[in-house]
Parts: sequence; structure tokens; C-alpha cells
Amino acid sequence: MSDAGRRAIAEYWDAAAPAFDEEPDHGLREESVRAAWARRVRGWVPDCASDVLDVGCGTGSLSLLLAAGGHRVTGVDLAPRMVGRARAKLVAAGLTARFLVADAAAPPVGDETFDVLLSRHLLWTLPEPERALRNWVRLLRPGGRLVLVEGRWRTAGQGDASPYPGAAGRLPWGDGVGAGELAAAVRPLVSELRVEPLSGEAELWGGPVDDERYALVARR
Repeated sequence: MSDAGRRAIAEYWDAAAPAFDEEPDHGLREESVRAAWARRVRGWVPDCASDVLDVGCGTGSLSLLLAAGGHRVTGVDLAPRMVGRARAKLVAAGLTARFLVADAAAPPVGDETFDVLLSRHLLWTLPEPERALRNWVRLLRPGGRLVLVEGRWRTAGQGDASPYPGAAGRLPWGDGVGAGELAAAVRPLVSELRVEPLSGEAELWGGPVDDERYALVARR
């Protein structure tokens, strides 16, 4: 992606940052929603302290849950204002994590590898999602876990369109991505894969939803 495209995406999400946590599943401000995500996160990551890369970390709500669980967290997001809010959230909770302002599709972590790579509702925002998947799998240690929380949004209505200015290009998965399509893209890259439906768990979303939502959990 061009530098102009990256700037366009960063500016879009910077503008969204002030109101981002108002969505129940973004800010996790309600105890029931936060507890539901905490239960799910515990099921996706190892019980022991692990190195976790939270790509597209946004305002850091899941990073906070991971850090509270004793994991060593690195969060990556292209939008500086999102990262600023994530850092403040962790400090307010008395927790530590490392946050990088960078392209989540290609995290600048050098030779580092991780036990878990977590991404929530990020793939629809990426101009080249399949390239990002290849990059992410390479950042996992042998046996490491790839956790993708995704869905097919009935309310988006974007299709091939993009919410970003033209420099960012089209979005192949602009309405989200179904579990079957994502599994087909990930399966050649991993050794194990399962899909966990999430649409029926209203507590995760702050209320009932009628579109497709799921977690894809795979191992390198």
C-alpha cells in the first residue's frame, strides 16, 4: 500500500477514536460484556503467561483483558489516537503493555515471534487481507495460535467500496468475511483450524445480533 493510502486509513480511524468505545463490544464498559469477552479470551490463549500480539488493537480493550490475565502484550494499530487511548487505558488500570503505531497488516516487530496473534474485526478494513494473514502466521512460534474474531456484516452495505479516501484503494472484504471463506484462506497456512460461532452470544455484543459472527482459531 502507498504511503498516501496508509495516511488515509490512519486519518479515518483517528477520527473514529473519540467515540469508538461507545459501542458495547468496543469499550467493554458494561460488566456483563467485559466478563463475556474475558471468558472467551481465556479460552483462546494458553493458561500460562504468553507473548501475545494484538493486531489492530484499537483502543486496547482486549489488550487490557490479556494484560490482566498475566500475558505480555504488544498492541499494533495504524491510528495514533487509537493507540493513545489504549496506552491511557492500560495505565489507568495499573497494567503494562507495549503499543506500536504501525501497520497492523505488517507489524514492525523484527525477528520477534509470538505465542498468540489476536485480531478482532480488522480484516474488513484491510486493502490486502490475505497478505496480512500470511504475514501474521509467520510471526507465530511453532504451535502458536492465530485467533481471528470476524463476521459478515449485514449492516455494512459497503461491498467493494471503501470508507477511506481513494488513495487507500478498494476493500475486498468490506462487508466482512464469512467463516467458510476465511477458513479457506487460512487453512493452507496452518496445521489445525476450528471455527467457534459467536452470533448467538448476545452478551458479547451488548444485545442480540442477526448477522454472522465467529472466532477462527488456528495453530501454526
